[in-house]
Amino acid sequence: MAVEDSNREEELGASGTACTVHADGRVELTSTYAIEASPIYNHDLAPVAVSARNWTTYNYVALWFAMSACIPTYMMSSGLIASGMNAMQAVFTIMLGNTIVLIPILLNSHPGTKYGIPFPVFARAAYGTVGSNLPALMRAVVACGWFGIQAWIGGQALNTMFLALWPAWKLLFGGPYGGYMGCEWFSFALFWAFNIFIVYRGMDLLKKVEGLAAPFVLFMTVALFLWAINQAHGVGDLMHQKSKFKTLSEFFVVFVPSLTGMIGFWATLSLNMPDFTRFGRSQKEQTVGQIIALPTAMALFATMGVVITSCAVVIYPDVPLSSLWDPIKLIGRFNDPAVVVVAMFTVALATLSVNVAANVVSPANDFANALPRFISFKTGGLITGIVGVIMQPWRLIADPSGYIFVWLQGYSGGLGAIAGVLIADYWLIRKKELALADLYLLGGRYKYQNGWNYKAVVATIAGCFWAWIGAFVPALKGFYDYGWFVGFGVSLITYCALMRQPK
Repeated sequence: MAVEDSNREEELGASGTACTVHADGRVELTSTYAIEASPIYNHDLAPVAVSARNWTTYNYVALWFAMSACIPTYMMSSGLIASGMNAMQAVFTIMLGNTIVLIPILLNSHPGTKYGIPFPVFARAAYGTVGSNLPALMRAVVACGWFGIQAWIGGQALNTMFLALWPAWKLLFGGPYGGYMGCEWFSFALFWAFNIFIVYRGMDLLKKVEGLAAPFVLFMTVALFLWAINQAHGVGDLMHQKSKFKTLSEFFVVFVPSLTGMIGFWATLSLNMPDFTRFGRSQKEQTVGQIIALPTAMALFATMGVVITSCAVVIYPDVPLSSLWDPIKLIGRFNDPAVVVVAMFTVALATLSVNVAANVVSPANDFANALPRFISFKTGGLITGIVGVIMQPWRLIADPSGYIFVWLQGYSGGLGAIAGVLIADYWLIRKKELALADLYLLGGRYKYQNGWNYKAVVATIAGCFWAWIGAFVPALKGFYDYGWFVGFGVSLITYCALMRQPK
């Protein structure tokens, strides 16, 4: 068998398909012929050839800055400050949560870069070729909700931009319908369509959008930040507001569930980063890019959100604080239409970049994994968009406190349970070694029992049970407050106990 000087070839898996193991540890199939006829294979889920893995450190920095530069990040501190924290405590909680969640993100990123596989295919190693649909669809449902929320926010930005250009826009489509004017529904539909268009153009366009959006949005946010400080002649009183907590114990009652909520913000990405790292040029580049960008970007945008809002209280003393936390409503108060248009374009671009990357790529692959022969990446993206609308996002974001303490905190426990199984399987049970071809074969080593590894299912259920039990049993509320940690720890320990030897 011919072997390159810096690479080697191995026979891996039941299929006997040869894999090239490159000097840097990345693996690719020498041929996909043996797996192309499999019912769980399609082109979108196929392992990426090493020659096509071209995302650099900058691409991952840009990805995280673009995904972090969104309205929920900007407004994240508002819920924490409303709960009694001061500005510094709020930003610290956000940064700590994102530093913690970076650990599972990096651990689950590794197989994507090594094998060129997306998240649902990676999950087949632990859950089975059929059972992988359990974590994939659990993650997909959450993403659909997020997609709807971001699409609604983006639609509001477009609507404000159109109103600045043409005041008659407000009455153009009549209304109100369901509490919102027709123009708001139309703007929502238009922004929704932009998202689906990018999905249909593929990952190459997404990479370009992320690369351009990140520096542009950062520049415009800094410009708004400097304008606010100049107009308010300082950072305002909100930055100097004292914490409402008199003791450390009082602080921890709010801090712990808030921290879990911050982890929950990116708990989805902690699972499906292989969807992006499968395009990584090296493990070092994707790792360094993510370490640099995630905690930094989240803390930076959250801090600017606090400062801008604090200044806005001085600039607009008669406006309710709740309206000033929302940058769309704040910018909508500007008198110069040109400024409003540019600012709303920035908000729309930021929301578009985060929505497609964080909330469409993964569920599109997840739905494709369910029926690979019938659902492509594009079709999966369309399903995501439709389900996102059905989930009525305008209701999900109506209450910011519910958004942090119910939506984020609640589902983080379930996603933590999945992360525990995946990390235990790849790092502790299999020692980072997978049979690449077998991940695409129903009869390979990951078939388990009719395609299901019930040990992984049991571990996941155990993690979810203990993460969520506190929501129903008041005496165990502490488990719910630490939902992600509990789900992760219980599932990891349970899975390792059940899986003494990989099958």
